[in-house]
Amino acid sequence: MANLVVENLRISVESIRSHLLRTILTVLIIAFGIMSLVGILTSIDSIKYALTQNFTMMGANTFTIKNRSMRIQIGRKSNKPKHYERISFQDAMTFKENFDFPAITSVYTFATHTATLKYKSEKTTPNTPVMGTDENYLITSGNELSEGRNFTPEDVHFGSNVAIVGSEIVKKLFKGKTDPVGKIISIGPGKYRIIGVLKEKGSSIGFSGDRFCLLPIMNVRQYFSQPNRSYSISIMAKDPENMEAAIGEATGLFRVIRKTPLGEENDFQIDKSDRIVEMFMENVQYIRYAAIFIGAITLLGAAIGLMNIMLVSVTERTKEIGIRKATGATNKTIKNQFLAESIVIAQIGGIIGIIFGIGIGNIISLIIGSSFIIPWIWILVGVVLCFIVAVLSGYLPATKAAKLDPIESLRYE
Repeated sequence: MANLVVENLRISVESIRSHLLRTILTVLIIAFGIMSLVGILTSIDSIKYALTQNFTMMGANTFTIKNRSMRIQIGRKSNKPKHYERISFQDAMTFKENFDFPAITSVYTFATHTATLKYKSEKTTPNTPVMGTDENYLITSGNELSEGRNFTPEDVHFGSNVAIVGSEIVKKLFKGKTDPVGKIISIGPGKYRIIGVLKEKGSSIGFSGDRFCLLPIMNVRQYFSQPNRSYSISIMAKDPENMEAAIGEATGLFRVIRKTPLGEENDFQIDKSDRIVEMFMENVQYIRYAAIFIGAITLLGAAIGLMNIMLVSVTERTKEIGIRKATGATNKTIKNQFLAESIVIAQIGGIIGIIFGIGIGNIISLIIGSSFIIPWIWILVGVVLCFIVAVLSGYLPATKAAKLDPIESLRYE
């Protein structure tokens, strides 16, 4: 049996070599279909991985209470965010003081998204986000210090003029090997002493996790006054298995603080750290459908092309089929021979398409700063699809070849 399979494969390769140009064109059609399918789906997996790395950096045991839901727009499709009454500083602090679940709670707010930080003659671009935070923010946000120290409760309580900055800001303001810790920088009209530098995270999908500045929240309240400012509360459960219990406790307590009537929906939003990834994948499902549709249409064309080349091959090799039958080859042997040839052509095209698809997908991955991805599921799907296309395209020509009369075949010119 093994010898028969090897013989069929050898004959298939010889036939492919004898009709090289026609085979190459068919292989390229199949390869293009598989490449489009694997390439697009690999790109989506790369984006999903990058998003997961960026937005779940706080960990699976972190969630945030805010006054509005997230909004994601892809093309013309977008989810409509919900807006609720602002969360006041008093509401946030009352929650932090009374939430006695085994968790770490942090309160923060944005002072501005358009700050310019200056040190001597150097300055950043005027789009640096500045946040007001408490001493727990670094823990709940998943950030770490590369040097210096965190805010102390005293820094937060008295609104000290101290700052923690991202590594990108340090590179922009401090040239050479200047130690930024202890240096005085300007943020708007105020002067701040740098007490810490955040560990570098890198950027992905156009977002930088290193270009922002943290100030004590009381300092922001004093020097970055803004009417109707809303605050956010970040909670990290100490045990990831207690995540849902922590969300339930937090929801109940904050409903009491907000005086939400019984039976009414929450007038605030609770988002888990991986929610944005879920929302993104909901929006890109149509891209997946488009990729599958494009791949299916291309593979249909490839199937027709492969069937055509196999029918032509049967016609051109009629005399050869007669000789094989005359020397003892059965109908099943002839049929398997042509099916094997069809499968070999399809799998060559599939392998080329998979290689180029992975390459294209990972070029996107490289651009957005994601990791190299080998989509094993889509590789398996590509191989299976090529096998199905080969069998469907090769069955009719193989059956036609098997049914040829040996005497008529030997007389064929």
